[in-house]
Amino acid sequence: MANGQWYPPEWPDRIRALAAGTLTPVSPRRAATVLLLKDTPDGPAVHMLRRRASMAFAGGAYAYPGGGVDPRDDDRLVRWAGPTRAWWAERLGVDEPGAQAIVCAAVRETYEEAGVLLAGPDADSVVGDTTGEDWEADRAALVARELSFAEFLQRRGLVLRSDLLGAWTRWITPEFESRRYDTWFFVAALPEGQRTRNASTEADRTVWIRPAEAAARYDKGELLMMPPTIATLRQLLPYASAAETLAAAPGRDMTPVLARARLRDGEIVLSWPGHEEFTKHIPTAPTGAETTGGGPA
Repeated sequence: MANGQWYPPEWPDRIRALAAGTLTPVSPRRAATVLLLKDTPDGPAVHMLRRRASMAFAGGAYAYPGGGVDPRDDDRLVRWAGPTRAWWAERLGVDEPGAQAIVCAAVRETYEEAGVLLAGPDADSVVGDTTGEDWEADRAALVARELSFAEFLQRRGLVLRSDLLGAWTRWITPEFESRRYDTWFFVAALPEGQRTRNASTEADRTVWIRPAEAAARYDKGELLMMPPTIATLRQLLPYASAAETLAAAPGRDMTPVLARARLRDGEIVLSWPGHEEFTKHIPTAPTGAETTGGGPA
């Protein structure tokens, strides 16, 4: 294949159905994902996980720690450091309870899937080692949704460090998808004293990789990624350190990126505004030739 761009095999049929008016879009669920960064002698590296090949959705694709927002995290005030909830609400384009829940999701998912916790005993610190049995029990309870993140922070007496996050971009799953997410992407630096580990049941490996290397391997078809993943990797290329990346976050445009499918000259044109490399041309009649592999025609 020309690159590592991944498309679900059912997309062409669903796009045709949407164009014909026989498919009603489902409402997207709010989600958050985190580009966790650390500095190396050759520049910043980003933490990525590879989804298990057995996964029904995007099996084998590389992604970042992330997942859905827990509604329980918007109805209880948590101890909070950094920009106010009102500031985050304006930045993320939601109300204050929603902003808290989205930021909580970003911090929770980083802990659940990478073992890294952006929280500490006070507004100026982060926890150290989180690999003990008691920490693992709490992490497992979070994964099982037996414990909300707000409850976890309260139980541990921890302060959520929202100042360690930078809102980077926002992507909404296309209207023709059966599972849709409205996802806020954040950047964060690996806290001193903490280490990542593969704590996700959905991943078979994790890597620290420089964005330029990951993008080059995607272009060669060696790494499989979905459009938001490779797009955000390319956006990291200009920055020489994790701190420089975080400093750039407040100036980033958070207008949602949403794919469009339109009929033109006997074909469906699938595109992401502002991201021309992902444009795909699909015949209006099934050809039996679509695959999950190569990039846009």
